[in-house]
Amino acid sequence: MIVYKLITIFEYAIVPNYFFDKKEETMNNRFGKNIQYLRKRKKRSQEEVAIALDMKRSTWSGYESGVARPGYERLIEISHYFGISIDHLIKEDLEKMGERGVRDLELNVDLEGKHIRILSTSIDRENNDHIELISEKAKAGYQTGYADPEYISVLPTFSLPFLSKQRKYRTFPISGDSMPPVNHGSYVTGEYVQNWNLIKSGHPYIIVTKNEGIVFKVVENQIEKNALLILSSTNPAYEPYEVKISELLEVWKFVNYISPEMPSPNLSNDQISEALLGLQRDVNKLKNEWRKH
Repeated sequence: MIVYKLITIFEYAIVPNYFFDKKEETMNNRFGKNIQYLRKRKKRSQEEVAIALDMKRSTWSGYESGVARPGYERLIEISHYFGISIDHLIKEDLEKMGERGVRDLELNVDLEGKHIRILSTSIDRENNDHIELISEKAKAGYQTGYADPEYISVLPTFSLPFLSKQRKYRTFPISGDSMPPVNHGSYVTGEYVQNWNLIKSGHPYIIVTKNEGIVFKVVENQIEKNALLILSSTNPAYEPYEVKISELLEVWKFVNYISPEMPSPNLSNDQISEALLGLQRDVNKLKNEWRKH
């Protein structure tokens, strides 16, 4: 069974035409003017935005003119596309706020989960959450399907009895060699993070972004200071990089991983020193033999 979990409750009832029920004409026109303003601000045509959001241009045109009403799933996609929270899209006159005001909204988009954030999840007959497993094949579609009940419904599910039933977990595939000892082909389970301000620096998280999809990294939280996260690998060959909060879709706190391979043992400082000394002795021995010849 698939359900939507309302991670936070919006002030209007969650039905396809929910935000038009009060002061219908005013809100409808305001929403249309706001998305038109944001589109022009990004210097995008109606056709370009429609393609990006996988809809017909006429549908988008209807949203801007106020003759068509987006359902809540589409509204979430529009909110993510512009990096502006839903309540600001429908309640504020963004053009009157000006460029600086809109930029501030982008920097502070839903940091604490104060606005609507919907998590599509599967449950058993006793109303307990399953742990959905995102396969390598399904991984490519997660950026668009993470809130889609049809996408979630076909995912394999399982449970881990040692995890809390009061929290939501999901398992993701890991590719590459950037996060040893978690090897390529492993699966990492994460706990859903509602309030991104509670992300702890120096801890590993599964980060889902608009552009890069699913990544597993050690995170430095700079939300309060710079409205971004710095993502680092445990493999020093990979450079850290920044991700703006407006690019985030989901955050999952690492809880465990499943791997088909045994992790490499960690050597102590004494063991490393001894290994280096042994290597140095071998090099000196080779030098001496070469001199004899």
